[in-house]
Amino acid sequence: MENNIIDIADEQVQKESHFGGIKKKVKRNIYRWHRIIGLITMIPVIFWCISGMMHPFMSHWFKVKLAHEFVKPEAINQAQIKLSLQEVLNKNEITEFKNFRIVSFNNQTYYQVKRVSNRLAYFNATDAKMLENGDKKYAEFLARYFTEDQNSAIKSIEEITDFDEEYAYVNRLLPVWKVSFDRADGMDIYVETEQTRLANFNENRRKAFLWVFRTFHNWDFLTKISNNTLRISIMTGFLAIIIISMISGLVIYGFMWGKFKKPRNPNDKVGILRKYHRQIGLWVAFVTFTFAFSGAYHATKKLTPDERIKYFYQPSIKTADLHTANLALPLDWSKVSNLSLATIDDKLYYQVFTKSEEKGAWKKEQQDKAERMNEGKKPDAKPNVTYYDVQTASLLPDGIMLHAKALVGHFIEQGKTGGDPACCELGGSTETSEDESTLPAIASTGYLTKFDKEYGFVNKRLPVVKLALATDNHLTYYVEPATSRLAAQIVDSDRREGLSFGVLHKFLFMDWAGKDIRDIATIFSALGVLVVSLFGLALFLKVK
Repeated sequence: MENNIIDIADEQVQKESHFGGIKKKVKRNIYRWHRIIGLITMIPVIFWCISGMMHPFMSHWFKVKLAHEFVKPEAINQAQIKLSLQEVLNKNEITEFKNFRIVSFNNQTYYQVKRVSNRLAYFNATDAKMLENGDKKYAEFLARYFTEDQNSAIKSIEEITDFDEEYAYVNRLLPVWKVSFDRADGMDIYVETEQTRLANFNENRRKAFLWVFRTFHNWDFLTKISNNTLRISIMTGFLAIIIISMISGLVIYGFMWGKFKKPRNPNDKVGILRKYHRQIGLWVAFVTFTFAFSGAYHATKKLTPDERIKYFYQPSIKTADLHTANLALPLDWSKVSNLSLATIDDKLYYQVFTKSEEKGAWKKEQQDKAERMNEGKKPDAKPNVTYYDVQTASLLPDGIMLHAKALVGHFIEQGKTGGDPACCELGGSTETSEDESTLPAIASTGYLTKFDKEYGFVNKRLPVVKLALATDNHLTYYVEPATSRLAAQIVDSDRREGLSFGVLHKFLFMDWAGKDIRDIATIFSALGVLVVSLFGLALFLKVK
């Protein structure tokens, strides 16, 4: 018994000696480790801080204001519509198409018809004649409207069918037209003619800002020479090292400062550098962690491709199936702003859009309000879309929600095939039903004409229908009825990451002070991280 006690005691002494040795080793080497890992992350910190400080200038203070940022829907000019859609299609021998809208420009009204080839054609609503290069002409009209520039020459008009460096994936909308003006500021306007909306705009100064941000903040150059996975891996690796550097600095200059505050010898001329490196470092330790942690969390979400653009439902429609002429619908035409078609469970309906009574229903300036954390819950807007059966011209009650549920059912089935479209022709055979009954239970629905905290400006599309499903991860779909496209798909992990990035990276908790003060606080925080890093570099160079 006594021998056992002695053995246990010896073992305890050995453990304490072992851990004591580790503790001493850590104390002896932590300063050297801190210097090394700080040096490793020096260039990434400089890149991220400087480019991050430029973001408010790019997106807020130095952003050019356009004369118009959206086209206000107005009532259709009935006097310019002499022919129905069916008559126009028959006159042009079009037996099959995808959809249509009505657009007015240059004092004429046209049926904008989406052909089976997905090209947009324009037919005069008075005589059915096709407008040559109609989509290109409409793009120029919209660009001049948005800029209110009727005089500058057009340098080029280019159709964009894939995202590129200047028109990145974050813009969401495709295809678009890029209209470049021959002006000193090099203005480029991107317009989506299919929905008559502004997609983006860049001028020379903003192009330079975007290049700096893509290169030094997002590190897009790594994707060009390797792939996205390697880019994210390298970025998160550096961000993890930054967090370790911050923790080691906190230990040295906070908890163990008594052991390090004296120079190693009287010849060390680093008193002021060390003093301010310590003081500023302690002040910015927390924001260093928030920037690095939220940045890494945000970056890892990019490992999963965002493939929402693949999710849409636009089956081909036969002209012969249009049993009711669009002009024969029982409508109050003084309020109708547009017409289109929608497919709900293999049945065809007219979509009728009426003028919204809500002012500025989807202005781009909503970006500021959409990102605020303290915005109260807004009441759901009243849908300004109704549905009429193409065969009977009868109104479909609650048509917009039935349409949204059918779309979500289709997107769920499409997701099972990896995002490949399930069918392409109305009335064709489908392997899966898109009936609402295939959906999980629905927890709530809504109709949004404005961006909010969950469905933010980054999603671009409005108005949308929200369908929240009763699933464990609170899966929520946002669909755009006008295009039958998926606008966003959000689960709890997206909400957590969005909250992390919004609070810890963009400082949305300072909404109470206003966007200007919030941006200034963000800039000074990034500047503090940059300064403490530069002081650390100076210390490394002076202390041999």
